[in-house]
Amino acid sequence: MGISMSYTALYRKFRPSTFADVKGQDHIVTTLKNQLKAGRIGHAYLFTGTRGTGKTTVAKILARTVNCENPGADGPCGECRICSAIAAGASMNVIEIDAASNNGVDNIREIVEEVSYSPAEGKYKVYIIDEVHMLSIGAFNALLKTLEEPPAYVIFILATTEVHKLPVTILSRCQRYDFKRISIDVIADRMRELTEAEHVQVEEKALRYIAKTADGSMRDALSLLDQCIAFHLGCELTYDKVLDVLGAVDTEVFSSLLRYILDRNVLGCVQLLEEIVMQGRELTQFVTDFTWYLRNLMLVQASDNLEEVIDMSTDNLNRLKEEAAMADQARIIRYIRIFSELSGQIRYAAQKRILVEVALMKLCKPQMETGQDAILERIRQVEEKIENGIVAAVGENRTAAAGFPVQDMQKPKPELPRAIPEDVREIVAKWRGFAESIDCPMRNHLRNANLSLDGDGKLMVVLEDGPSSDYFTMHPENRLQLEALLTDFSGKRIEVNIQTLQASQEFQQNYVDLAQVVRMDIEEEEEETE
Repeated sequence: MGISMSYTALYRKFRPSTFADVKGQDHIVTTLKNQLKAGRIGHAYLFTGTRGTGKTTVAKILARTVNCENPGADGPCGECRICSAIAAGASMNVIEIDAASNNGVDNIREIVEEVSYSPAEGKYKVYIIDEVHMLSIGAFNALLKTLEEPPAYVIFILATTEVHKLPVTILSRCQRYDFKRISIDVIADRMRELTEAEHVQVEEKALRYIAKTADGSMRDALSLLDQCIAFHLGCELTYDKVLDVLGAVDTEVFSSLLRYILDRNVLGCVQLLEEIVMQGRELTQFVTDFTWYLRNLMLVQASDNLEEVIDMSTDNLNRLKEEAAMADQARIIRYIRIFSELSGQIRYAAQKRILVEVALMKLCKPQMETGQDAILERIRQVEEKIENGIVAAVGENRTAAAGFPVQDMQKPKPELPRAIPEDVREIVAKWRGFAESIDCPMRNHLRNANLSLDGDGKLMVVLEDGPSSDYFTMHPENRLQLEALLTDFSGKRIEVNIQTLQASQEFQQNYVDLAQVVRMDIEEEEEETE
């Protein structure tokens, strides 16, 4: 069976040939038509905007119109000799240059030299320089003078997706036209026209999904439509088939996922992701679509009358409103932040699935993050537990379900024996002088020590977890040396119990401050002697 290679892509087959066919750029089309009507044609135009919005198409229509022998209100007639020559690519009057591959000084110098020759036929020579931001600095400089004062028969049309990369000197010499992203409605209407012309049956919901995925680009939309039609040739193109071809996920799946996240059900999230992966869905697309779903949820929370902004069926919208009542806005904004960050990472990642799983765990377990919105979420979880009557069990080394280390507020402080041993009392009273009298590094480690008493009447030296506590606990010989120094200092045998704290503020909550007790006793004794 022979394979025919004559198929033309939809976006090329249905490329607009007159201003009337251009969709979604009415503000530009109207201005250009008025200029042509009044004979006030500029010598340099700059067309900017995202891909697939019609920059090159409008440039070509303008180039044909200025040279057409019988131009009409909507542009070129398409039938005269010059129109036919331009359409066939045989005219020397319309010169298209791709700046991405012709970006050197020499390429531009050739154009500058050609400009001095007037057109052999027609009125204007039109130079369309596509992706003009790719030109080198030298090439821009070579273009400047000609761009400012070209011969009367020359028109330059510069097109770019990245206008911020152009030198100001170029911008100031051109009439600038900004091509907007095309709306979902306009793209869907155009695709409906084309599918009718091609005798392809397409479900309305499928067209709208393709239009949304195209993100304002008519060319992207037509390429996606082409891909879907080719995959299901001869069948009606349904919403489900479009989702299959594009590796996308239905909104019902997003709804289930969101409910798992709100319930903090990590297992449910991971199992749902497993299903998505097994169905062969594209994870980059999944992340983008779920972020969009969360955006819609945020908008529903913000206002009641957003049906126009949110492109969604009535059933889906009702489900979204129900979910909007299940979570507050701060929580949804946190989810959007995490998935937006993921969107930037996942595109070039090798382990896409693991990245998505980590993000889902972050959503379910805010203790994995330290940002302000995550802390608010953790507080919210604790509040929910209290409201539901769930009290965290008091244990030795427990952590609250929300991830907060909980201080044992109820834990009674160890009681002191009625009498503090005299030798210990004497050391506590003179601790500062003793600590300063010993050599480094022990002196440095004892500077921030707190003193208490254990149940056996031994002196307890309490240190914060870190180098100071390690100095004694990991090297028992240092504790023995401290005991020997204290024995020499007091003249009595002293045993020391070393304890470690996670944070210095825990001392007041878990131990009796012996220094404070001894100081109060001394003050009382002084008052009595007076």
